[in-house]
Amino acid sequence: MARAQVMLMAVALVLMLAAVPRAAVAIDCGHVDSLVRPCLSYVQGGPGPSRQCCGGVQTLHNQAQSKSDRQAACYCLKDIAGRIHNLNKDNARSLAPKCGVDLPYHISLDINCNSV
Repeated sequence: MARAQVMLMAVALVLMLAAVPRAAVAIDCGHVDSLVRPCLSYVQGGPGPSRQCCGGVQTLHNQAQSKSDRQAACYCLKDIAGRIHNLNKDNARSLAPKCGVDLPYHISLDINCNSV
């Protein structure tokens, strides 16, 4: 009898946990990388950002609406930028405005992502 009650409680717990709504998944770095990958040649000093690059930048901007999403995207972008060989900081800084994305802060490698 006691064993049946324990099993019933375990099944009820599993069902309750399955019914709990999950929080929206924050932006992850793999997604950010795939969106901004077309911008690589521009941030390495190449000619103006491509349409694909700007499309990715605009998509990222539209998806990062909450403060936690903006911070996650910021940390991802800093990590990605830190691994780019021959990063042209001026091109990286100008990427958002050239793609028509208005940000209330300037992108740089030393940006404090907690403040975005």
